[in-house]
Amino acid sequence: MNSGRTVFAQLLDHLSAYEFQKCVNRYRGDAHLRGFSCLDQLLTMAFAQLTYRESLRDIEACLRSISGKLYHIGFRGKVARTNLAAANEAHDWRIFADFAQVLIGVARPLYVADAIGVDLDQSLYALDSTTIDLCLSLFPWARFRKGKAAVKMHTLLDLHGNIPTFISITDGKVHDVNILDEILPEAGAFYVMDRGYVDFERLFERRYSHPVDKTTGVRSDHTVILIAIGSAQVYPDPLRRVTYLDLETNKRLIFLTNNFTLPALTIARIYKSRWQVELFFKWIKQHLRIKAFFGTSENAVKTQIWIAVSIYVLVAIVRKRLGLEISLYQILQILSVTLFEKRLFYRHFGHPTPRKISAIQLIS
Repeated sequence: MNSGRTVFAQLLDHLSAYEFQKCVNRYRGDAHLRGFSCLDQLLTMAFAQLTYRESLRDIEACLRSISGKLYHIGFRGKVARTNLAAANEAHDWRIFADFAQVLIGVARPLYVADAIGVDLDQSLYALDSTTIDLCLSLFPWARFRKGKAAVKMHTLLDLHGNIPTFISITDGKVHDVNILDEILPEAGAFYVMDRGYVDFERLFERRYSHPVDKTTGVRSDHTVILIAIGSAQVYPDPLRRVTYLDLETNKRLIFLTNNFTLPALTIARIYKSRWQVELFFKWIKQHLRIKAFFGTSENAVKTQIWIAVSIYVLVAIVRKRLGLEISLYQILQILSVTLFEKRLFYRHFGHPTPRKISAIQLIS
């Protein structure tokens, strides 16, 4: 990377043009709107996400103000709000969903050795959902409750690096537990989730009590069985119920697991690490510009969400490849004000020399 290129162009070096074009071809993405390609759309939406644009008019005005730099970044189509609006309606959202999965496949190995705050050799995942409220008059296809519209973003987060490995975007009425049918469990991995994913009545009979060290916050460690007739027939095996007192909040928490080998305190710490998925949702909501979707159709909304996920994962890739020690949030804040500066990327982050990287250029 050289200092004669913009930070935006250097960031895009970490994307694969070949893989993106495969996703485009899979859904015949460039068969329509030949004056504004899927790549133009991706670059425009990436700019909007990274610089916190609020509307199509806002995007158009800002990009036109730097029109002399756009060709060298990779833009080929005319940047106009009508072109972007049409692309968001016409280009299949699955193009960007598939490309996000490509980036996830790149990011996960980069973070596989990262500590997760729990002494655990196996993979650890957090499963949860977040509801994104919409205006019913503008998004009638996403009816949620009377007078309200919403979509749900169901996410399985790999807690090594907080990389999403599975995302499903549904209307707000889909219950969390239904998403379990779409996830293929990894053998030996740990999955942590809240009670919204429990598909039986929480009625137990205690069979055994195990000794605990209450100075750690653990209050009980019991072996239990389900006693409701229907639940016991569905799951007749014993379960483990760990009770933990969070001394900081004075809240008593109860964890249910089918693992009987890990220490009770580790079980509690695993659940604590689930908070990372909440932080991921917070990031997505901060950077999606939720109150200003750039289209009202289901296709446009899903396109915007998947491109936002792609940007999140892209920054995670760059952070690891360049050995940056600051958080993703800090990197994004800096990018928002330096995107079109012509300076070596890593120098904006106080990093003296970049690590040697192997990046496939998106734009040559």
